[in-house]
Amino acid sequence: MTATLDTTATTATTPVVTRLQAPVLAATRVVVSFLFVLHGFVGLFGAFGGTDGMGGTVPFLSWPGWWGSVIHLVAGAFVLVGLYTRPAALLCSGSMAYAYFVVHQPIALLPIPNGGEPAALFAWIFLLIGVLGPGAFALDRLRRR
Repeated sequence: MTATLDTTATTATTPVVTRLQAPVLAATRVVVSFLFVLHGFVGLFGAFGGTDGMGGTVPFLSWPGWWGSVIHLVAGAFVLVGLYTRPAALLCSGSMAYAYFVVHQPIALLPIPNGGEPAALFAWIFLLIGVLGPGAFALDRLRRR
């Protein structure tokens, strides 16, 4: 018995998939960067219970906490609106890679036991956005005109 590959199904959906790539990338960019910005509000302003659950903030100019929170807020906002998206996303990715390897990885090797799963996810997703670009609905498109 021989199996055949039905290519008509994938060929028929290719235009739909192609049309959806830029909007889905943009939606991912907006949602992920919004969540990232919220972390900046936690560290800098004590929002959502703050760093200690009682509205505490990261000490002013402390390394790496305060500077990381600034990157969360500022670079995350740039990625959110799609302005200078690639460099901002790479900065976000690098800061999260730093957070993972310097803060979380010494606790335990793997991300679940060391609490670094969010840092690892943010690092990889922002790297993807940095490489692929902002997708649709980005201010970078207006800036280029």
